[in-house]
Formats: sequence, C-alpha cells, structure tokens
Amino acid sequence: MSHYIINGGRRLEGTVRLHGAKNATLPILAAATICGDSVIANCPCLTDVEVALDILRHLGCDARREEDRIITTQTVGGSCVIPDRLMGAMRSSIVFLGAMISRFGCAQVTLPGGCELGSRPIDLHLSALRQMGAEIHEDCGALRCSAPQGLHGADITLSFPSVGATENILIAAAAAKGETILRGAAREPEIGDLIAFLKGCGGDISADIDGTICIRGVSQLHGTSHRVIPDRIAGGTYLCAGAITNGEVELEEAEAAHLLSTLAWLHNAGCRVNVNGRKVWLRGTPRLRELGMVKTAPYPGFPTDMQAILMAVAAVAQGTTVFVENIFDGRYRHIPELRKLGCDISVQGRVAVVNGGGPLHGAPLRCTDLRGGAAVVLAAMAAEGESQVEGIYHIDRGYECMEQHLAALGGDIIRTGR
Repeated sequence: MSHYIINGGRRLEGTVRLHGAKNATLPILAAATICGDSVIANCPCLTDVEVALDILRHLGCDARREEDRIITTQTVGGSCVIPDRLMGAMRSSIVFLGAMISRFGCAQVTLPGGCELGSRPIDLHLSALRQMGAEIHEDCGALRCSAPQGLHGADITLSFPSVGATENILIAAAAAKGETILRGAAREPEIGDLIAFLKGCGGDISADIDGTICIRGVSQLHGTSHRVIPDRIAGGTYLCAGAITNGEVELEEAEAAHLLSTLAWLHNAGCRVNVNGRKVWLRGTPRLRELGMVKTAPYPGFPTDMQAILMAVAAVAQGTTVFVENIFDGRYRHIPELRKLGCDISVQGRVAVVNGGGPLHGAPLRCTDLRGGAAVVLAAMAAEGESQVEGIYHIDRGYECMEQHLAALGGDIIRTGR
C-alpha cells in the first residue's frame, strides 16, 4: 500500500491552484442520473468521484472523463440496484437514492460506507422520500424502495439542516409531480451549486435566505454545461499548511466567501490574510495564538470538515484551544495519531482540549479518515524529523495529488509504494 515519507520542519511557501469541490461534484453526478447529456467541468480526480462515476454507469448513464471535465450521456436501461461494493465505498453514495427512485420508480441499496465518523443516520432522507410517495422497507442493512405512482411534491421540514438529505430531496423533487417546499434546508455552498446545476437542466427551483427552498417539479430535465465550485475544504487545508509551518501560501481559483469562517480563525491565530478576487493569501507567524473555543456548526458556521485540520494548527499555537464537535460524534479518531507527534490533546465526549506550543517530532502515523488524515499530514510537515504516514487512500478520496502540492510549496514529502 502507498504511504507518505515526510521530513518535517520546513517552511511552506508558494501557490496552490484549487481543484473543484468533491462535495459539490458527487451530488451533481447523482443528479445527472435523471438529467440529459451534460458536460461538468472542474471535476477533481478523486477516488470518491471515480466511485460515483461507476455508480452512474451502473444506473444506465455513460460517463467519461476528459481532463477535468466529465461528460455524461443518457442511455437506455440501467439497473435500479447498486451493488454493495459500490455503496460501501463511500458515504455519499446514499445521495443517489432519490435520483434512482425518480428514474426507475424503484431502488435497492445497502447502507453507505466511507469514513467511520460515528452515527450518520439517514432517517431524514428516508422520511422525506416517504412524504414524497416512496415506499421504503429496511431489512438487515438493505433498503428496498418503490414509488408505484411516482414521486410527488410535499411540504417537508428538516429537524436538522442535513446536507445529504437536502441534496436527495432536491434531486428527487426536481422531476416529481407538483411542488415541494423544503424548510430547514442546508445552506452550504455545495447545495447552491447543485441547485445551479438543476436549474441549468431546466429545474424550477427558488431558495430563500432562511433556508426554505421551493422546487416545482418539471416533466423532464435536459442536459447542461456546468462548472463545479472550488473546494473550500481543500483551500482551508492548504492555508492551514501555511499557518502550521510559519509559511506563506496563496490559493488560486478560490471562492473567498466560502472560506470566511476558516479565514477568521486563522486571522485570530495571528496569521495575515488577504483576499484579491479569486486569490486568497496567507502568511503565518512564528508564534501562533491560541484560539479559545472552536465550535463546529452547519454553514455558515465553522465546518466539521475543517475541525481536525485546524486542531493540528492549534497544537503548535501558544496556549489552550478547546474544540467542540457538534456535527458528528466520532470525529476525534485522529487525536491518537497527533499525540504520537507530541501533541498535548485530551478528549471528553464531544470536547477536545489542545494545549499547544510544545515541540513536535516525527513518528510512524496512519490516516484514520479523510480530514483526520489531512490533519496528521500537516502536523507531520511541522514536526522535526521523519514521519511515515500509512492509510493515505483516505487522502486520495478528497485531495487531488496532495503530496505534489505540498512538495511544490517546499515540503519534503514523497509517496512510496503502489
């Protein structure tokens, strides 16, 4: 298996051109199941995206890649059953459920896989689809769904602004009969990008600033050309790489408005930050400040996907930072790995206390999940000595050629193995 060899302690400096957002690409590919022939640009080369393309082909859509573009073509037929090997390969596979019921009138899937981040119930997805006319039976981890009369509009209120449930409802409602009112919807930028794609395909969708979305179903969706938004989590990661090494990093092709909460915390830590159009620049400081209390929250709050990565930065800052994880109950699995490097972190329930400022030293490490893996890599970049990082297939799920970007910034990092 591939792994990284990192010799840390080097200041990172240079420019990173951001790839498209993984978390926008996946639901757009799911929506392509029920839309016409489309060209989707700025799609990152990630293993999760490749799994989504395999699912799309299994459902009866031809999908091919030309550099950063994915071209989808509708074909006749396709299966309404996603094999367990594909469902188990990533968590986001459940976002295909609404599209499958819309396209075939039925669907059979198993519960999704991906990173083990604690409880990620899909009850909001299933409740909403039932309100739209789907009959869903759960049996030993399998879901058997049908909509004998087709899907119809409904008045749906989410008890929590679930990103995945919002995406499933948007896709299912776009071609359903009648009007769907979705209250309490997620407001992440990736939701806005999905709406833009569906509207480009002929969808009739409007959204209010309070999170209420109105979807008026159309009889048929056509194809479109669409460009995926930049990846705000990858952007935040590379800015943190500059901060943790007292470096200077500039992002190209960034959307600064999507990075505001991350930029605010890095500024609070003492970093200099500047925004110029689609460029975001950060300069670190040799004495990062503690961050006080950092709480994850739905957008526009601080993203759970950045929690582990900012924790790595806090581990080298002076003083104490407290993290409160409000989204997932199993998102501290990276902490034992950070401790191997010398990080002083204690955990109780959803609260992690980081006593920063101590020296970090190289160690044998492993990636526990996608974002936790990124945190481990960044901490190893700041540590003195050599670290070997195993399990980097997690990194490949969400970062396009991370080691190449870090090496281009001056980091001593190589990928070895197959």
